Amino acid sequence: MVNEGKAGFTLPRGATGFSVPQDGPLPDTDLRAFRSALHAAARTVEGQVGEIEAQEYPLSFHIASVADHTGESVVLCHAHHPWIAFAQERRNWYAEEFLPPPSWAAAFAEAGFVVLSSEQLATPLSDVDTSVLTPDEWRHIRSYGITTLGGVLFNAWA
Repeated sequence: MVNEGKAGFTLPRGATGFSVPQDGPLPDTDLRAFRSALHAAARTVEGQVGEIEAQEYPLSFHIASVADHTGESVVLCHAHHPWIAFAQERRNWYAEEFLPPPSWAAAFAEAGFVVLSSEQLATPLSDVDTSVLTPDEWRHIRSYGITTLGGVLFNAWA
């Protein structure tokens, strides 16, 4: 879970989605729980769940959508931690394009997910406790020019 404290957020191991075999496997977010939460969210707005794409390398997240009378919202679910974010379109990488959670996002919180706000995701890395990140993760962050929490969490390291 992303912890908020005086130093901002504390990233746990696996937050970047990048791992090395000698460190062991990363935790997995329950894809079935994500699907169930999507359907619960869609029911609350009399909407429909769109295509659900399970995380595949090099993405660090699952992606889906919920459509209602106001349009379609893209839902991102981190592959290794129960974090949810919202975006306007499906992409392979997100940096600062996050949307505020819609009213129906509560369905994810009720299912045990942490719904991240667009403000949280825009947090500069200088305000995040990144002490758990490895030199390899920092190399990726620098080479891709990532500067925000959202960019670290929802990425496609290749």
